[in-house]
Amino acid sequence: MMPVSRERSLVTGANGQDGTYLVEALLATGDDVYAMCHSADGAERLRSLHPTVTATVGDLADEGAIHALIDSTQPTRVFNLAGNTSVARSWEYPAATADVLGVGPIRIYDALWKLSQRTGIKPRMLQASSAEIFGNAAQVPQTESTPRRPVTPYGAAKGFAHDMAGVYRARGMHVSTAILYNHESPRRPETFVARKITMAVARIALGMQETITLGNIDAFRDWGYAPDYVQAMMLIISREEPGDFIVATGESHSVREFLAEAFECAGVTDWHSRVIIDPGLYRPVDPLQLVGDPALLRSIGWQPQVGFTELVRIMVLADLELLRAPVAG
Repeated sequence: MMPVSRERSLVTGANGQDGTYLVEALLATGDDVYAMCHSADGAERLRSLHPTVTATVGDLADEGAIHALIDSTQPTRVFNLAGNTSVARSWEYPAATADVLGVGPIRIYDALWKLSQRTGIKPRMLQASSAEIFGNAAQVPQTESTPRRPVTPYGAAKGFAHDMAGVYRARGMHVSTAILYNHESPRRPETFVARKITMAVARIALGMQETITLGNIDAFRDWGYAPDYVQAMMLIISREEPGDFIVATGESHSVREFLAEAFECAGVTDWHSRVIIDPGLYRPVDPLQLVGDPALLRSIGWQPQVGFTELVRIMVLADLELLRAPVAG
């Protein structure tokens, strides 16, 4: 076997919020980057932005395609970020969620294990886990050892993949999990509440709409900045010993607080009259308070660079700039 001169990193879900930041970070470190995208358009878009990236189309539900991708790329590192990240959508498609988010990662574990047995390559894997695995946790903040009580199909599926990471780790595979709490950026789709808020607030500030309709604005979340969390994932996979790590800020803020910060940043003072509460937008079940304790991750050198107020500001200003930009053509 030829010696490895540099990392060959495979990123699944490469067109998502985290995937795009991760691809950029890996390229900056000099990795050979392979990307699995969910659509041909996504793969083409990625190639146009980063010509050195080898982008292919794939799906975690397709076991044969996963094995073929692992065998052809022979990666030294795999970051599994693939799968729909909408908790609300998991209630509409619970079985598909279980297959893609729960069983899908196991297809990667199995393919990597068989690659290592056949070739001697010892790939490392980072599984993107989720705070949703804790559900209505009795312990606040949560740690890596907090008992898990998922209350959504998304959380249950992620929990299974999380458990199986431990199974393969015990088998001798270098697989770690990043238990990711809410993390946002201007690249977040508007289907997620944080970006829905910042885009609507920007439109209200510019006189393009009058109100925003939301569900439960008294839900509390631990919100961080996506590029900070990508740096955490890279740090975790680089450790000699694999493990489970909570990636969080350790601070809890409500959707109401997010709204207040966003409107203040946009210069809108009478914001209470601009918010309409629709009980129909409440989730069937919502975790009471998800806030993580990142002490273990901090102990190995991670430190987030962007706090809550700055995160909201970054997103609002980006959306104001986006809406003010002239339309091409």
